[in-house]
Amino acid sequence: MNNEITVLLVDDHSLVRKGFRRMLEDEPGIRVVGEASDGHEAVEAVDALRPRVVVMDFSLPSMNGAVATRRIREIHPETEVLVLSMHEDLGCVRTCLEAGARGYLLKNALDLELVSAVHKVACGEAVLDPRLGKLAEGAPASPKLSTRELEVLQLIVHGKSNKEIATVLDLSVNTVAVHRANIMQTLDIHNTAALVVYAIRTGLVSIA
Repeated sequence: MNNEITVLLVDDHSLVRKGFRRMLEDEPGIRVVGEASDGHEAVEAVDALRPRVVVMDFSLPSMNGAVATRRIREIHPETEVLVLSMHEDLGCVRTCLEAGARGYLLKNALDLELVSAVHKVACGEAVLDPRLGKLAEGAPASPKLSTRELEVLQLIVHGKSNKEIATVLDLSVNTVAVHRANIMQTLDIHNTAALVVYAIRTGLVSIA
């Protein structure tokens, strides 16, 4: 059993988790040890279950997959993360990989090779959806936000003020204001309404 790959599934849709569980548990040597429906639950579940691989959706309520990945990798660097997403935005891909994800697959692929990808990331091999090949070729990518900026953006989309964001993230109000300004400068967006629309349209945050 030492070579068994233990997996945690993270997705806010229970039917999706069930589908992935069936795919993975049909494979000898892979065992799904738990499920989580948002980023906070994912971090707690990794701490409790110590899975070898986390299969992580990007668009999650309250904490997106990139932020959850960063926290998981900080606490348990031995756990590998494979991000699944509906979004092809190269900025999202880069953010997830820089947060520590070992792989990024497009969730809407009819021929999603999840089992193969789990085996690869469990062995420390990087996995990138073939349709995102432009990223590896150094094609221009979308503007990139840090994981902290994504946390701030998520709360902006949920209508939180700078003071409320500061309380949630345990930051000073001035620091939050700097993050907000940096986000707008990076994305070249100069009002909150347009920022919210962009964030939702590109899948940078979840509105759940």
